[in-house]
Amino acid sequence: MSAALAVQKAIRARLVTSIEISMHVPAANILDRNSRPAPDPSIIIGEDQEVEEGDIARRVVRVYSTLHVWKKEPGLVGVKTIAGAIRAAVRLGNFAETSGFHFGDCRVSSTRFLRDPDGETAHAVVTIETLVSEVD
Repeated sequence: MSAALAVQKAIRARLVTSIEISMHVPAANILDRNSRPAPDPSIIIGEDQEVEEGDIARRVVRVYSTLHVWKKEPGLVGVKTIAGAIRAAVRLGNFAETSGFHFGDCRVSSTRFLRDPDGETAHAVVTIETLVSEVD
């Protein structure tokens, strides 16, 4: 399994168990999928990037994970609320270690709020950075 997939699983596990997130987005609407329209509201687990951290053993990478928040609404209040809940869930601490990977620092490093061209949907793009070490 790649570090990005391990992080994706850890992020989803954290989000679906967050009471604050479940008040706004049902666990069934936290998905890894490509098609649109997304369920309303939803958190779509999107693109990732793995960047080597430069350790000599080449066993540490930083994973940049992108989450897309979608909600039909006239403004951006709902997606800002959901993005805030994601930040709070990530801030709870490092993700639980999984087979083959230890998760170090994790944080929301950026969030963008956008109005979809359809004129009906709000969109937030949340980037989570996670430091990942491969372990035996």
